[in-house]
Amino acid sequence: MKLGAFSVSLNVKDIHASKAFYEKLGFQEFGGDISQNWLIMKNEGCIIGLFQGMFEKNILTFNPGWNESAENVESFTDIRDIQKELKEKGVKLIAEADESSEGPAHLLVEDPDGNQILLDQHR
Repeated sequence: MKLGAFSVSLNVKDIHASKAFYEKLGFQEFGGDISQNWLIMKNEGCIIGLFQGMFEKNILTFNPGWNESAENVESFTDIRDIQKELKEKGVKLIAEADESSEGPAHLLVEDPDGNQILLDQHR
């Protein structure tokens, strides 16, 4: 199972203050739209997403089909195949991908401690 690029999506109270803080740690703007209250920042291979008012908890995020530079990778496990394997292993899904679809889709699970894990395929 290839999960793709990893990042942490942070629920922030003030996206401008958070951006300034992470810039002090060496992160640079990589994507997103701060006017829409979301921003992706990167420091070498480390990626964080800053999201103001979009969800309640911090989320571990994986992007099947992408590397850490948001570039398509040749070989990856499609989100629907990952979903099927997780179901076979008894993992409860909070949100599911439409198995009859192709291309972009996402699914959401929680670990035993309630930490949310988003698998978000963009292609």
